[in-house]
Amino acid sequence: MVVTMFKAIASPFLVPFDDSFKLKKMPTAPPKDGLSKHDCKKRLYELSVSLSDLQRVLFAHNKYSILLIFQAMDAAGKDSTIRAVMDSVDPNGCQVFSFMKPSTEELQHDFLWRTASKLPPHGRIGIFNRSYYEEVLIAKVHQKFLKAQKYESGDINKEFWNHRYESILDHEKHLGRNRTIVLKFWLNISNKEQKRRFLSRIDEPQKNWKFSSDDVNERQYWGDYMKAYQTVISKTSKSWAPWYAIPADNKPFMRMCVADIIVETLRSLGLTYPRLGPNEYEEFKIMRDALENE
Repeated sequence: MVVTMFKAIASPFLVPFDDSFKLKKMPTAPPKDGLSKHDCKKRLYELSVSLSDLQRVLFAHNKYSILLIFQAMDAAGKDSTIRAVMDSVDPNGCQVFSFMKPSTEELQHDFLWRTASKLPPHGRIGIFNRSYYEEVLIAKVHQKFLKAQKYESGDINKEFWNHRYESILDHEKHLGRNRTIVLKFWLNISNKEQKRRFLSRIDEPQKNWKFSSDDVNERQYWGDYMKAYQTVISKTSKSWAPWYAIPADNKPFMRMCVADIIVETLRSLGLTYPRLGPNEYEEFKIMRDALENE
C-alpha cells in the first residue's frame, strides 16, 4: 500500500483515480459564470505572492520537493503558464527543464533515465516542460521513433505500452515515498483554439519564431493524440501523483487554476521555518555579544 505524503487538492479538474476519466467530457473553456479576465489576473497575482512565501518555507524546511509536470498539445500555453505562475518565485528555489528530441546519449538508456537526473532536490520546485510522458504520447502516435531505441515493430504491442505505464507508476510511487510531491497538469486546448493560435503565429511578426510547419502537420494526428492522452491520463492519475485537466482555451483562467492548485498543495503540507534548539539560541547570544562589543 502506498502511503501518500499529501492529499490531492480537490478541484473540478482533478482526474479521478479509478480509471473513469473521460477526456471528451473535460472542458477546454472556463465556466460561463466564472471570473472575468481581469479578476483571473488579479487572483493570479495574489497567488503568486503566496507561492513566493511558501517556496521560501519549502526551501528552508528542506524536507520535501515539488515536481510539476506540464503536458499539452502545441500552443496550449505551457511556456507562458510556467512564466506567469512562477514569476515571483526565487530562482534559487526553482528549476525548469524542457525535454525535446532525445539525444544520442539519452537513447542509450531506459526511457526514464534522462528525466531522473533532473529531479528537484529537497527544498526546491522542479518543473518539467514535457516529460517522460512523451514516451507514451508522441512515441505512441509516431511509433517509428521507437526504432532509435532499438525496438522492432514486433516488439510494439499492448503489453509493451502497459509495461511503460507500470514503469511510470512505479517511478512516481518511488518519488512519493521519498518526499517528492508530483503534480501533473494537462493543459486542455481545443482543436479550434489551437488553429487560431497557429494563425496568430503566422500573422503577428513577433510570434513568427514560434511557428513551425511541423505544428500544422501534427494536427492531422489530433485524434490519435487524444486517444493517447485518454489512456495515459486515465491510467496514471493516482493519489500520489494526480493529473489535473485544466481548460486551456482561456490563458488567464488556466494560469490561475494551476497556481491555485500548487499553492493549496504547499499549504496542505503545513510547513514552517525551522526552529532552533536551546544550544543554538545560546550560541546566538554569544554571537550577539561579540558583534555588539566590536
